[in-house]
Amino acid sequence: MAQYIAQRFANFLLLVVIASSVGYLLASLTLDPRSNFEGANPPIPESTINSKLDALNMNSNTPVLERYGKWASGIVTGDLGLTLQNTQISDEIQKRIWVSLRLLILGSILGSIIGVLFGVISAVRQYKFFDRSFGIIAYILLSTPVFLSAILIKYGAISINEVIGTTLFYTVGEYTPGLEGGGFSLLVNRLQHLILPTLSITLGGIAFYSRYQRNAMLDVLSSDHLRTARMKGLTKRQALFKHGLRVAILPMATFFAYSFGLLITGAAFTETIFGWYGMGQWFITAVQSNDINSVSIVILFSAVLVLFSGFLADVLTAALDPRVRLR
Repeated sequence: MAQYIAQRFANFLLLVVIASSVGYLLASLTLDPRSNFEGANPPIPESTINSKLDALNMNSNTPVLERYGKWASGIVTGDLGLTLQNTQISDEIQKRIWVSLRLLILGSILGSIIGVLFGVISAVRQYKFFDRSFGIIAYILLSTPVFLSAILIKYGAISINEVIGTTLFYTVGEYTPGLEGGGFSLLVNRLQHLILPTLSITLGGIAFYSRYQRNAMLDVLSSDHLRTARMKGLTKRQALFKHGLRVAILPMATFFAYSFGLLITGAAFTETIFGWYGMGQWFITAVQSNDINSVSIVILFSAVLVLFSGFLADVLTAALDPRVRLR
């Protein structure tokens, strides 16, 4: 087991280096930070622009491999560089990361748990009312673009607030600026702001996980080892939860790991619509402003999160399935 974990972790480190390096090189070759200064009125001298870009390590006149070497050495020593606005990226990422994690962790956990539960129920009750009705709902959610579902949820909450005559759901921001009151009031206010974006992420997760889990569970229900367990005297419920669910949930570990890692940048629409300034929203802003350093750091962070999530999924799969360790 220890050798297997060590091998997977070594692969993880190698893939992080490759992914982050390719991300930086692509950002450097496609983004043009110089355009932010050209065309200004009054015009900015070329020497001043070059001096500014040199200080940020974004000067296109410098060979890209030389800039990459400087960027990579800074990453190794803990210097993440500066944004195009000349602020420390390390400070920015500390603020952004917790905004995204507060939003995504709860939504991901709820979406996966409820989705797996509904998927198992749908498989057990195949072609019955619950399976068919929930299948229709899931496919509607899957076919609806993320930004559209977030907007519909937002306007639905506004309608509810108007009907009840008070603000139950907040549609913008993490909290209400200038709110007075004790710690409990602030906690309640943050939860009210958290409901809608969390619901947007949770609904998508439920739709995805339920369909995958249903198919995995159907394969297990027709398997030989489950029939053998029934022949040994176990009830259908005992065989299902003791032997069937453990096998059926194995693929979901990997699926959940990679899905959660991709949500950091994939939730950009949700963060933008609900006014949460997290990693996804930062990535969009950085691309729009040609901020090479910020884009590269978000790519690096996403690569670490996705690949480390995959590493944890491999470890979890090996712990649940001895056949993986033997191979």
